[in-house]
Amino acid sequence: MTTLTQEPYEESAGRPVGYATHDVTNQPPPLAPYDASADTALLEGVRREGAAWAEEELRRLGLRAGSAQAQEWGDLANRHEPVLRTHDRYGNRIDEVEYHPSWHHLMRVAVGEGLAGSAWADDRPGAHVARTAGGLVWGHTEAGHGCPTSMTYAAVPALRAEPELAKVYEPLLTSREYEPGLRPPTGKRGLLAGMGMTEKQGGSDVRANTTAATPTAESGVYTLRGHKWFTSAPMCDVFLVLAQAPGGLSCFLVPRVLPDGTRNTFRVQRLKDKLGNRSNASSEPEFDGTVAWLVGPEGQGVKTIIEMVNCTRLDCVMASATLMRKTLVEAGHHVRHRSAFGARLVDQPLMRNVLADLALESEAATTLTLRLAGAADRAVRGDAGEAAFRRIATAVGKYWVTKRGPAFTAEALECLGGNGYVEESGMPRHYREAPLLSIWEGSGNVNALDVLRALGRSPETAHALFGELALARGADARLDAAVARLESGLAEASETGARRLVELMALTLQGSLLVRHAPPAVADAFCASRLGGDWGHAFGTLPAGADLGGILERALPPRA
Repeated sequence: MTTLTQEPYEESAGRPVGYATHDVTNQPPPLAPYDASADTALLEGVRREGAAWAEEELRRLGLRAGSAQAQEWGDLANRHEPVLRTHDRYGNRIDEVEYHPSWHHLMRVAVGEGLAGSAWADDRPGAHVARTAGGLVWGHTEAGHGCPTSMTYAAVPALRAEPELAKVYEPLLTSREYEPGLRPPTGKRGLLAGMGMTEKQGGSDVRANTTAATPTAESGVYTLRGHKWFTSAPMCDVFLVLAQAPGGLSCFLVPRVLPDGTRNTFRVQRLKDKLGNRSNASSEPEFDGTVAWLVGPEGQGVKTIIEMVNCTRLDCVMASATLMRKTLVEAGHHVRHRSAFGARLVDQPLMRNVLADLALESEAATTLTLRLAGAADRAVRGDAGEAAFRRIATAVGKYWVTKRGPAFTAEALECLGGNGYVEESGMPRHYREAPLLSIWEGSGNVNALDVLRALGRSPETAHALFGELALARGADARLDAAVARLESGLAEASETGARRLVELMALTLQGSLLVRHAPPAVADAFCASRLGGDWGHAFGTLPAGADLGGILERALPPRA
């Protein structure tokens, strides 16, 4: 028998040696640290929509989001998923969810930077734009913790339907203090809010809810009995919940801990095993004698909570645009450093077409997101025209931008080839995340039909939309022709054709914004491909005359 002697393992200049079969070459360096705010379209939109005062803070947040530490937080929060503890060691029911410390790090920054409810306490014009822009930047870390911050932001206007409750809870929901743990709400420095609407038998059809609300002897106080099918972030302090009161479907405030310090009945039956968004716990809670306070009149639950839905739909658009930008940055970084067939990938014509096409989609999504945020900000301040525009354009944006997300992230992942298919790259996590934004707050059909509903019930929304499109009239013949097709399509609007109609609304709106605000290279390529028909069925099919260099120079962050 021959004995093989193994040489000792050594290191030289930080590299393992011994039994080495090759040197590692032609691999990109880590992206982090990078500046997540280095996005020309984002910064221009922030200034245009009235939040130029926030730019310095936004740039600071961008450096933090792109830091190696924050990127690691995002990775760890998804690798170490939340765990449900229904009972303590003694058998007491506790219904608590444990998170990895990285989740709390992410949440502390997000709340501290005003990405939860604080915009409602900020009187400066553009406060809601600044908050949305912060989400577009900080979202480069990971998406799951954006759920509780979004719901907290959205809960404030709904809670205002009950001024006495708002007086107690709004100062805490608009706080920049992140204080996890179940304690009496008024004893904390800051609160987070969740929402519980959908049930097993109904889903988006919330009027099919069966959870019952029974009045108590105390005015405005009820007890709930029933279940909810999809309630995310169950460790939030308070929840807005829909239930059937004697007067019909109504909205209620449900705290996890009652004012006297006892636990409210909020039995978490299980956590969802989801495709993506895995850092964020989504639960199925059961109510049984659960104490709740009525928000708004009985029977007006949908009307009361609809403002919350409008806010969270905006955040779905924002999160999808963020995923697009993040994966575009990852793809751009890779192709700048990777060579194949004798040339850098970024210099190869077909790869440049793919990247430029993705860049157009990303800029259109970001620009529309900030326009919607500007409309929301001005609507809050009493602008009726902007309120009408927001009503229809948010549903349009929610439908289209979130629909584009999965195809976009798949193409960006493919730019990395096999390297993008492994978990270490982070791209699979982004790909799994993308479909959520189209499902949350109403699937594609729900939002498309909501656009038709807005047109039918509120004619001023159509006037607001076409008023916006008219601002670019005459600037591009392809855009003008698309607007004319849209006008004709409205006359024949039907449920069957709702998706086709809303898609055209989205593309004309994005085209209008880019024609007015983006450089000619971007606006021309967008109108030629998305509106003029000179485009294929996959990314990377821009026409031969497109200024790929001009598009990429604008879209990709400066080289390190």
